Amino acid sequence: MSLVTLDNGILRISLNSLGAELTSLIDEAGRELLWQAGPAWRRHAPVLFPIVGRMPGDQLIHDGIGYPIGQHGFARDHRFAVVMEGEHAAVFTLVDDAETRIHFPFPFRLQIRFALTGATLAVITTVSNTGTERFSASLGEHPAFAWPLAPGISREAHTLEFPVEEPAPIRRIVDGLLSPDPRPTPVVGSILSLDDSLFVEDAVIFDHLTSRSVRYSAPGAPSITVDFADFPLLGVWSKVPGEFVCIEPWFGMTAPDGFTGEYDSKPGQFVLEPGTERMFAHSITVGAP
Repeated sequence: MSLVTLDNGILRISLNSLGAELTSLIDEAGRELLWQAGPAWRRHAPVLFPIVGRMPGDQLIHDGIGYPIGQHGFARDHRFAVVMEGEHAAVFTLVDDAETRIHFPFPFRLQIRFALTGATLAVITTVSNTGTERFSASLGEHPAFAWPLAPGISREAHTLEFPVEEPAPIRRIVDGLLSPDPRPTPVVGSILSLDDSLFVEDAVIFDHLTSRSVRYSAPGAPSITVDFADFPLLGVWSKVPGEFVCIEPWFGMTAPDGFTGEYDSKPGQFVLEPGTERMFAHSITVGAP
């Protein structure tokens, strides 16, 4: 395991070059705010690329050829190169190779910059098309935060609060694919109260959000605000009996149930022409109790 630690005296984070994964987020008071990969789920905050969710039959179809690809893609299981490491910032890069082209037949570069400023961890992910053919893809962030945020606080006291009311219906996943039927939102006004029952049907998917940030908190606990200006979708997920909640900015999501088309016709993805790149920013800000 190759770990990089950044510490600015307010936040201390650890990053694993395997997957460029955030594995620890410790606040000024020494509290670990990130899920520590227990038996319920063995990850912390994987990067989802080049797909979010699943493809039908776990295959990506390009020009009539099927390429095997598992849930959430392969970036989370590949080792990134650490191309810059400083006291408060680090940059990780993954480029295509023979192994990635078995699953995603395109040249690419995936670069992730982590930087600490005050109580904020800012993350900029840049996807580059380094080949001669256009491609489409998806990108997702999947940080799992401790639930409860502090010992002695009821899990049911925790909420997600959006800056504005969010009355739009949500989406659900059935057998790994997107159900065609929208569901009534569990958000009341701007507040989503957290409870294990929310996740009986897998993730809660917000595909018509007005907000581009959400605040996770409970009385007497530190708060976590996730800003996701460049991501149009948000997934919220947990797994019983895991004491975590994932707040997941996404560009793209699992394939619709019944989808049979070529990969580049899958709804909701971004497209990169040869020689172009696209940047996606999100941040995590820790607030005092």
